Amino acid sequence: MADERWVCLDVGETLIDETRVWTTWAHILGITPFTFMAALGAVLARGGDHRDVFDVLGLPDWRVHYDEFRADYGTFRTEDLYPDALSSIAALRGAGYQLAIVANQPASRTGELRAIGVETEVMAMSDEFGFQKPSLDFFRHALTLMGSPSPASVAYVGDRLDNAVRPAA
Repeated sequence: MADERWVCLDVGETLIDETRVWTTWAHILGITPFTFMAALGAVLARGGDHRDVFDVLGLPDWRVHYDEFRADYGTFRTEDLYPDALSSIAALRGAGYQLAIVANQPASRTGELRAIGVETEVMAMSDEFGFQKPSLDFFRHALTLMGSPSPASVAYVGDRLDNAVRPAA
């Protein structure tokens, strides 16, 4: 429809506070959360991918700990949502926006978000469709999932200029 307006939301650091994610990794790797997050901040400030933090910390084999991470972290919890996440979604819906959540996340996150009360017209994670931000294919696919609205009628809300905001524009 010509009058459709969409807001497409990212997940990490937009709806979900990732403090528990990074704290879990720090504990598994035997370093302090402060050290881990300082290194992560430095990586992101340079425009790097969050996974580059493991190289900075001298732990390029971090993937061998992934099963332990998944077991310790578990799933998204209600307390992981930013306090205004659900009310913001409701306010956007009340203002007449269609809502989508399309993010770089494992496929399981779709069900986890729904389980903690997050409901939108469209919800899909990059692992479900094989493209990741900042690839333009990611954003093109997001538009397809939304029913191919005019890109000018969609606002993508994310936490990083380099990975979400600029490529979406």
